[in-house]
Amino acid sequence: MDSFDLLVVNGLVITSGDTARYDVAVKDGKIALLAPPGILLHSSSKRVLDARGGYVMPGGVDCHVHLEEPALFGGKGRSSDTFETGSRSAIAGGTTTMVAFAAQEKSKDSILEVLDDTHKKAADNCYADYSFHMLISNPCPNVLGEFKSLRERGITSLKIYMTYAALQLRDNQILDVLLASRKEGITTMIHAENGDVLTWMTTQLEKRGLVAPKYHATSRPQLVETEATNRAIALSDLMDAPILIVHVSSPSAAAHIRNAQTRGLPVYAETCPQYLFLSRDDLDKPGFEGAKCVCSPPPRESSADHDAIWLGLANGTFTVLSSDHCPFRFEDTEIGKKSIVSDEYKEGKFSGIPNGIPGIETRLPLTLSADRLPLQKFVEVTSTNPAKLYGLYPQKGTIIPGGDADMCIWYPPSGQEGALEPFELKNAMLNHNVDYTPFEGRKLNQWPRFTILRGEVVWDRENGGLVGRKGYGQFVKRGPSSLPGPRKAGDWDVSAF
Repeated sequence: MDSFDLLVVNGLVITSGDTARYDVAVKDGKIALLAPPGILLHSSSKRVLDARGGYVMPGGVDCHVHLEEPALFGGKGRSSDTFETGSRSAIAGGTTTMVAFAAQEKSKDSILEVLDDTHKKAADNCYADYSFHMLISNPCPNVLGEFKSLRERGITSLKIYMTYAALQLRDNQILDVLLASRKEGITTMIHAENGDVLTWMTTQLEKRGLVAPKYHATSRPQLVETEATNRAIALSDLMDAPILIVHVSSPSAAAHIRNAQTRGLPVYAETCPQYLFLSRDDLDKPGFEGAKCVCSPPPRESSADHDAIWLGLANGTFTVLSSDHCPFRFEDTEIGKKSIVSDEYKEGKFSGIPNGIPGIETRLPLTLSADRLPLQKFVEVTSTNPAKLYGLYPQKGTIIPGGDADMCIWYPPSGQEGALEPFELKNAMLNHNVDYTPFEGRKLNQWPRFTILRGEVVWDRENGGLVGRKGYGQFVKRGPSSLPGPRKAGDWDVSAF
C-alpha cells in the first residue's frame, strides 16, 4: 500500500462545491488523494488525525490584513501585530494563508523598494503562508510603469483609497490606476468612502465639540460609503476593469454592487465580521471604551443592517469575507488607541483614534458559530473565492489532489458527540499582540481543533495550541485572478466611446 505523511480520517470534508465523508491523504505537503472512509485503512502513514466526525475544510484565506505598516492614516497609530504575531494569530483561528499590504507613502515615487522592504519584514517570521497587495498612494508615471514588475514578482492586486488625506486619490488618478492595472491583469481593491464629505462632516462635529468615539459613526453616515461605492463602480465601468470594493458595511452600498453585478460588470465585494456582529451602539460606551470598535466604515445602526449583509453573503453579492485585521493596543498611549487621549480630550477625539480593530483569529470561529451560512457557502467566501480572486487557486482554497494540504479540522456540530461546549470569547484566549478583542463575551460553539499548513499540523487546540514554527510560512507568488475580468479583450480604447 502507499505510504503517506498524514492521513485525516473520520471527517466530513466540505469544499465550496462538495460535502461528503472522505479520508484525506497527504504526501510532500500536497493533497495526495481523497478516498471513501476505510479505503486507506491499511495504508501506512507517519501520522493519522481522527477528525471524530468534525468538519474538514480548506484552510482559511484572509486577504485583508494590516501588519507592520507605517502610520498612514493620520495620528500616531501603528499596527501592534508584526508578521510573527499576526500570522501566529491567523493559524490559531484556522487561517493558513494571509495577504497583507506593502504600503507606499505619498512621498515615494517607486513601489518596488516598498515591496522589497515588506518582504524583509515577513521573511522567516511567519507561521502562515503569505503574500502582499500593493497599497498605492502616489500613482505617478514611474509607479504606474512598475505594475508590470509587480505582476512578474507575483503581486497581482493593489489597493487604493478614496479617503484619508495621506492616501486619497482623485478620480483621474483612480482612472490612471485602473488603466494600468487592467493592462497587466491586476485586480484593484478600493476603499470607497467620500473623503471630502467625511472631512467636512468631521469639521462640523468638531466645531460643536462633538468628538467622543461615538461621533466617528456620525461623521461617516451610510451615504458617504454609498456615494463612493457608486462612483467607484462607474469608474470601473468606464475602464472595463475589475475591482473589489473592500469592507462594505452599508446595505445601500451593497445594493449598488448587486446592481452592477447583474449588469455583468466585473465588480466584486468584500465584507467583514464587524459588519455582522458589531453595531453603532458599540461605539457609544462610557468614557473612551467605544474606541475599541472604531473602524472604517463604522459598524452600522442595527440588526437590520446585519441581516442585509448576511443576505449579501448568502446570495453572492459579497465575494469574500475578510477580517480587515488592523490591530492597535487599547492602553498604549504612544501608538495605540489611547494615543489621542490628552488633558484636553479626556475621552479622546474620534478623528485621531487609530482606525481599525483586530480580527484575523476570530473571523472564522465567529462566522461559523453564528450558523447563518450554508457550510459550502462559508468555505466559498472565507477560502475558495479569496483564493480565486487573488490568484491563489487551486494551490489554495480547496481540498483537491495536487493542491497544498492546507486544512482546518473543526469540531462536530452542536448536538453531536464530540461537539465543543459553548463558551464565551475572551481576549486572553487569543494569540494576537492586542490587549482586547471587540468581540469579548460573544458566545461561540466552534474553534479549529487542528490547523494544517502544507501537511504540517501547526495548531492543535487540545495539545499545546500553537505547535507550528516561526518561519515555516512561505511567500506565495500569485497569478492573475481566475474570476471574470474585463468584458472586452485587448487594450482599452478611448476612441470606442
